[in-house]
Amino acid sequence: MGGCTSKPPKSNPYAPKNDRQFQAPDDQFQPPSAPSPLPNASPFFPSHTPSPSRPVSTPTPMRIFKKMPFPPPSPAKHIRAVLRRRKDKKKVKADGGGGDGGGEGNEEDEVEGAELDKRFGFSKELANRLEVGEEVGRGHFGYTCSAKIRKGDRKGQQVAVKVIPKSKMTTSIAVEDVRREVKILKALAGHSNLVQFYDAFEDSDNVYIVMELCVGGELLDRILARGGKYPEDDAKAVMVQILNVVSFCHLQGVVHRDLKPENFLYTSKEETSELKVIDFGLSDYVRPDERLNDIVGSAYYVAPEVLHRSYSTEADVWSIGVIAYILLCGSRPFWARTESGIFRSVLKADPNFDEASWASISPEAKDFVKRLLNKDPRRRMTATQALSHPWLRNYNDVKLLLDISVLKLMRAYVRSSSLRKAALRALAKTLTADEVFYLKEQFTIFQPNKNGSITLENIRMALMKNATDAMKDSRMPDILASLNTLQHRNMEFEEFCAAALSVHQLEALDRWEQHARSAYEIFDQDGNRAIVIQELASELGLGPSIPVHAVLNDWIRHGDGKLSFHGFIKLLHGMSSRAMMKAS
Repeated sequence: MGGCTSKPPKSNPYAPKNDRQFQAPDDQFQPPSAPSPLPNASPFFPSHTPSPSRPVSTPTPMRIFKKMPFPPPSPAKHIRAVLRRRKDKKKVKADGGGGDGGGEGNEEDEVEGAELDKRFGFSKELANRLEVGEEVGRGHFGYTCSAKIRKGDRKGQQVAVKVIPKSKMTTSIAVEDVRREVKILKALAGHSNLVQFYDAFEDSDNVYIVMELCVGGELLDRILARGGKYPEDDAKAVMVQILNVVSFCHLQGVVHRDLKPENFLYTSKEETSELKVIDFGLSDYVRPDERLNDIVGSAYYVAPEVLHRSYSTEADVWSIGVIAYILLCGSRPFWARTESGIFRSVLKADPNFDEASWASISPEAKDFVKRLLNKDPRRRMTATQALSHPWLRNYNDVKLLLDISVLKLMRAYVRSSSLRKAALRALAKTLTADEVFYLKEQFTIFQPNKNGSITLENIRMALMKNATDAMKDSRMPDILASLNTLQHRNMEFEEFCAAALSVHQLEALDRWEQHARSAYEIFDQDGNRAIVIQELASELGLGPSIPVHAVLNDWIRHGDGKLSFHGFIKLLHGMSSRAMMKAS
């Protein structure tokens, strides 16, 4: 890489991140009382990542949080301890205590002196394929150069070359992260809002990832240029592009895990240029029923469930909610003077929508952000649902894809008892036009047959329409096997609404009580009947080991033996045997 001419260090939007390390708050961020809470210097901050051996210091914020009992020690202490062990390359027994919910069962500790295999199998013909130019950015763990393609269909095209020194790959996890980043970039190729991957090379010193050159700067640059916030219409344009590409990634079973303004680049300086998501160095595949547990990301944008070490694609949606909050009001929803404090506020504090900066924001925009920043990931909108929200619904560039959460809900529905299906059908009848809109859009994606119904073949075709290689690696198509009961029957829209609605998301709405009461009245008239505890236990599939009388007694009205309102709500959720054991 000797042809890369040195210039004064610049920020590097493509620069590799530390080995799964949290990005701590930068000391150039200002407190919320300042004109802009965002950085007022270089937006990339090469020194952004802290030393793993010492805590990070940031200015004392002006925003005061209410005193409250916090959970056990912040994961920040745990993260720094892990990084110290990795740095020292010592074989350390995993720590099973502490407040992070577990030890290091999923982390690899390197044996001192062990030789890492840093061969990736990439081409070694970089010099023959590319004419490398000047350095255009430098980060903490790598740098980026511009380059020109020497031969082939793209001869003469300018590209970006992300350079990752192998000397920085001090653990097998770091090596695997680079390998997976290239694999994911290859697999996801094709979306207009995703930085285009061209090739990967290596030599004895570095890995080189060649991709599209975006010269329009970061989203963060433009936020700063606008004084820290956007008008609603301009914020919509940003949100639609972000949600379009994230919903695409989630359909493929890929979770980004580091969504923030620094990781979105514009292709050109034009105001109307496309926005591209970059940096898949922390991304991973997630299977339909899998929960990830490693703590990665950037502190200001991390979701609560990531800190609890149990998360999936919903964590990306939280990060998008933080970006939306910043775009609309110009300040962060969560703030503290230390990394640990930020984690605590993410876990315990609620975003403030009463500040003066929110006074001129529409109710629809506020509701949009609130539903992205719900601390319960089950109640949070998916990326696809967010595109159907009233705030964005009529925007021209919305590209609604199949929402994989719909297939998960349908799978749960077809496995449910007849009693629960009746309860869900009653609830579906109470949905408003706004709530049905998203379900209609999803039903249309299945391209219903002439009789207005769908079959398993419709579902298969819809899933495969936007499939990439990433979908195979995440095993998303496996979800079709669990829908085999639809092989020989049709599902009409009315039943689809019952199958695809999310009870948890409805619970997050202000009108949930009205929904539930109305649904119970419908159920009481149409489907409620006298039922004994043993029959209810059989309906729920509970085994003899469950103390059903202790758990299900208050599910039944003692006057007539029918399902009580309490039992109706529990039935809607489809309580599992594990939940029953906890309740007992």
